[in-house]
Amino acid sequence: MRVDRIVEDAILESIHRNRVNLLSEEAGFVDNGSSITLVIDPVDGSANAAFGVPLSCFAGALVEDGTAKEALTTWFDTGRAWHARAGVPTAFRTTGRTTLKGASVCLMRPKTGTQDAWLRIANSADRIRVLCTTCLETMLVAEGTVDAFIDPGSDTHRIMDLATALVTVPAAGGVLVDLHGRPFTFEPDLTHRWSGVAAATPQLAEELIATVLG
Repeated sequence: MRVDRIVEDAILESIHRNRVNLLSEEAGFVDNGSSITLVIDPVDGSANAAFGVPLSCFAGALVEDGTAKEALTTWFDTGRAWHARAGVPTAFRTTGRTTLKGASVCLMRPKTGTQDAWLRIANSADRIRVLCTTCLETMLVAEGTVDAFIDPGSDTHRIMDLATALVTVPAAGGVLVDLHGRPFTFEPDLTHRWSGVAAATPQLAEELIATVLG
């Protein structure tokens, strides 16, 4: 969408000036010969932004030699931001919830083949939200606003959808994993897909995955 391009163009100017690489949803991989790559989703929730729904954000992570080191997510409509460094505890914390019963869960919308799993989660949790912006929803897990976020098997996520959560959620005491246990990689090939699971605790992530897989 045009809104993605507006944000991305400004970032492209900066990465060329600073001689770092870029991996972006729109531009793909831009190689400036650096060991550092900025992995971004210029506007996560771009459909929300285009239609005036105030749920969209910028998400970016600094990756050095294949390891995510630092992340920033900024909610456009409120200005709230979540910054984290790998291995450094943050000022915000997850809820610490360990069970699905009573949990507040953000879910990706039901897609073909995921409806039954989606309903199993919905019927087990206390509250369900569908906000259509993974990067923002995983930050809500990190700060303890919700207990978990999950894609119940649609393999929708590319690495830029999850890059900031890879740093921020663990720094806040939570976990980010793939539904099927696949490792997250920062390869330039954007055909790689995952079903991300962000949870307040490993126990909650395990129960979510078990519920989805039946």
